Amino acid sequence: MSATSPTAVPSFRSRIGCDARSGYYAAPHRYRLHLSLSCPHGLQIAVTHSLLGLDDVLPVTLLPAVPDAPGGGHRALRPLYEASSHQHPGPAVAPVLSDNWTGRIVSTHTPDILRDMARRFGGQGPDLLPRGAEEAIEDMARLCEQGITATAQRAGQYGGDPAARDTALAALLRALDLLERRLASRQHVLGDELTLVDVRLWVTLVQLDTVHRHHLDAAAVHRITGHPRLWAYARRLAAHPAFGPHLDLDGIARRHHAHCRGAEAAGAAVGIVDWTAVR
Repeated sequence: MSATSPTAVPSFRSRIGCDARSGYYAAPHRYRLHLSLSCPHGLQIAVTHSLLGLDDVLPVTLLPAVPDAPGGGHRALRPLYEASSHQHPGPAVAPVLSDNWTGRIVSTHTPDILRDMARRFGGQGPDLLPRGAEEAIEDMARLCEQGITATAQRAGQYGGDPAARDTALAALLRALDLLERRLASRQHVLGDELTLVDVRLWVTLVQLDTVHRHHLDAAAVHRITGHPRLWAYARRLAAHPAFGPHLDLDGIARRHHAHCRGAEAAGAAVGIVDWTAVR
C-alpha cells in the first residue's frame, strides 16, 4: 500500500494563549517551526505560514525530506525532544513548534499549530479560521483524512481483497463527487475566501496524485480524474504564491519510496496534475 509519514500520538499539545498571562503567548520571534515539506503536515503548516505572512514573526527551520533517524524521526530535533521530555522514548518527529525562550517543544499536533497560527499570529493575513466555521472545518478535515486519504490507501492495498479495494475506491469517488459539487458554486470549499479547509484539501490532493496514485490501477485513476472542477481548483491553488513554491516533488517521491512497501500499479504512469507546470 502507499505510505504516509509516520503517525504517532502527539507527545506535546500546549497551546498559544492570547495574552501574557498565558504560559505560552504570542510574541514575535519567540517561537520557531521545524518542518519537512515532503510531509503533508509540514506542507500544510508551510502554506498557512505563507498565507498569513509570518516570515518576520515566526521563523521556520526546514528539515530533510527523508527522516534520518529511526521511527521516522529527525536527528536535528532530538535535543528539543530531550529537553522537553527526559529520555523521550519515541522518535523525534516533525512538525514541531518550539519555544526559543525555554528551548522546549510547545506542540507537535498539526491541527493545534494551524489554529494557533491563524488565531494568534494571523493579524497580517486572511482570516483562515472564520468564526462560526469551526464545525465545517472539522467536517472537511475528516472528509480529507477518512474519505480521501484512508480510502485511497485501502483502494491501493497490495494483495488485499479485490472486493474491499472496490468498496474503498467507491468511497473515495463519493468524497471527490461531493467536493466537485461544492466547487460548482463557489471559488473555495467554504465560499469565496481561502480558509484552512483549502490548505488541508490541497495538500490531500497533492498526496493523492503524487503518492497514492502509484498504487491504483489505470482505470481507478481515470475515474479519479473525472472531477474537472476539483483538479482545476488544485491547479489554481498550486499557482498561488503561498502554495506552489512549497511543493517539494522530489522530496515527496523520495520520502514515499523510502517507506513504501507496496507495489506500483498501472496508475503510476498516469499523472493527474503536472505540478511542475503550475508552480
